[in-house]
Amino acid sequence: MPVVVVESPAKAKTINKYLGPDFVVLASYGHVRDLPAKDGSVNPDDGFAMTWEVAAESRKHIKAITEALKTDDTLILATDPDREGEAISWHLREALQSSLKKGKKVARVTFNAITKDAVTKAMKEPRDIDTPLVEAYLARRALDYLVGFTLSPVLWRKLPGAKSAGRVQSVCLRLIVEREMEVEAFKAQEYWTVKAVFRTPRGQEFEAGLVTLGGKKLQKFDIPTATAAELAVHAVTSRTFTVSGVESKPATRNPWPPFMTSTLQQEASRKFGMGAKQCMNAAQRLYEAGHITYMRTDGIDMAPEAIVATRAEIETRFGKPYVPETPRLYKNKAKNAQEAHECIRPTDMGLGPDKIRVEEDQRRLYELIWKRTISSQMAAARMERTTVDISSPDAQVALRANGQVVLFDGFLKVYDESRDEEAEDEGRLPQVHQNDPLDTRKVTPDQHFTQPPPRYTEATLVKRMEELGIGRPSTYASILTTIVDREYVRKDKNRLFPEDKGRLVTAFLSNYFHRYVEYDFTADLEEELDDVSAGSRDYKEVLARFWRDFSAAVAETADLRIGEVLTKIDDFLAPHLYPARADGSDPRACPTCGAGRLHLKTARSGGAFIGCGNYPECRYTRPLAGDSESVASDGRILGQDADGNDISLRAGRFGPYVQRGEATEAQPKPD
Repeated sequence: MPVVVVESPAKAKTINKYLGPDFVVLASYGHVRDLPAKDGSVNPDDGFAMTWEVAAESRKHIKAITEALKTDDTLILATDPDREGEAISWHLREALQSSLKKGKKVARVTFNAITKDAVTKAMKEPRDIDTPLVEAYLARRALDYLVGFTLSPVLWRKLPGAKSAGRVQSVCLRLIVEREMEVEAFKAQEYWTVKAVFRTPRGQEFEAGLVTLGGKKLQKFDIPTATAAELAVHAVTSRTFTVSGVESKPATRNPWPPFMTSTLQQEASRKFGMGAKQCMNAAQRLYEAGHITYMRTDGIDMAPEAIVATRAEIETRFGKPYVPETPRLYKNKAKNAQEAHECIRPTDMGLGPDKIRVEEDQRRLYELIWKRTISSQMAAARMERTTVDISSPDAQVALRANGQVVLFDGFLKVYDESRDEEAEDEGRLPQVHQNDPLDTRKVTPDQHFTQPPPRYTEATLVKRMEELGIGRPSTYASILTTIVDREYVRKDKNRLFPEDKGRLVTAFLSNYFHRYVEYDFTADLEEELDDVSAGSRDYKEVLARFWRDFSAAVAETADLRIGEVLTKIDDFLAPHLYPARADGSDPRACPTCGAGRLHLKTARSGGAFIGCGNYPECRYTRPLAGDSESVASDGRILGQDADGNDISLRAGRFGPYVQRGEATEAQPKPD
């Protein structure tokens, strides 16, 4: 009786149901071996030999598999169909070597969906373990170990409070820190727009925006002030207008492709506020229950039989007009796309969201996947877009109105990804004809300010990493979890903010290990690992070339002193730590004593702050982030009470609090 090994007990239960009593299906509970968390687990001097250790919690699972193999002659490794799954199968085979010496057969099978057809078909097509895929895993694991265990101690010694660095996590952190710097450096710019409401000869009203003033086509910032806006309003109200042109054009919108890992995470975040980890946990449970195909994939293509089933479901539910004449085929455009699996789709298109019985997170995610898959094979939406141009007789002032109406909803009947502010349906314009006179009913100026670049959400960060070719679908969730757990980043209202520790680590790495946090370098290394997966590059050559340069960079930091490091980081961050002051004075001059200069300092906790160099005579401090003129420091005198006692602002572990006189009042706890 063959022994089949999968990762999880839920998956084992589902597969056992399909295979029946002639098979023993056991779970490995994920990885069974890993590199011990100590020096020497990867030895560059011995051909990058790797020392593996069976995890304590995995020993009982290995024992259960070993016991089953005593009476069974075949081991079937049925772990996930990706690089990690291949690695788990390899680890299992290595860990079970003593049980396999008696002529027992070992086979590897993979399936993209846990359905009876997929599982039984896979059992008829066994293969060997994919050596290049395993070697790509070994290279990735060795690289991550070498960076983590070599660079992290450098951080501990040179940057108090720093916890760790990682090959991909540090690049991800750099993205967040640089975006925050862009936000802090941003200066809002004022601009105005002018809108008018017109009435047609048939009594219908519509709105148009000013596009030409003084015979010149307006650019975004051509009306910079309220005064200029009022002059523009007067230019409109003082003239008569007629319709100078009407143009209607047909347009179509095609559906989005089915989900892959990154786009599923992005949509789950945007629509439901799900973090990457929460999304992947729900998807994992759906996959193990047999409801969806494998959820870690870069692929957006769909199996031919799934396309046929999807088109049939569309016709049944919505009618023949919603089925395009030919099936839609999608090709992945993502940089470094690999792991050539199908898209993420339901295994049974007839199982609609109303029929599935799962937990709420899983139900919402399944509905999203089902709708996206169905819509991806539906007919395009047909629109009519209308533009009405309006001009004054002297051609000095012109306005324009845009409208759009959906003539046939097509895939929009099921799924629309547009945000409210991006929605293209602007409504139908009233019937107007060229040379129609228009009655100006109201003219309104609107003030606007440019907005800083938005902080990353988990969804937009994953999208950016994908665009840059950094990381892989299987790593996005764990990378985000790591930088939050290390307290380098915090998540607030779905936005990612760098903590002081994260800023310092990024500044340190950008100064002393710049090459290794470059986006192109990290993406190029991912490409090399993909070449290893394809069998076209030797993984030890990749490791040797990386280690030669990286170890040399580490050696160069051996004699660095903490003071020197802080000075370098201080200079690196200076444009953001010491913004220009409105009065033109030195931004690094202490605002309290005037004699000292501001410097970057670190606390025992690992946090950082800006303090006066004239300490202890001057005790001015302020947070690392923030305007030096608007953030009060710890101990800064705010004023006096009725008895003449100083009132000062203090920083405590629960946040700022007020102290009256010399005696410190009990600090209030947070709400």
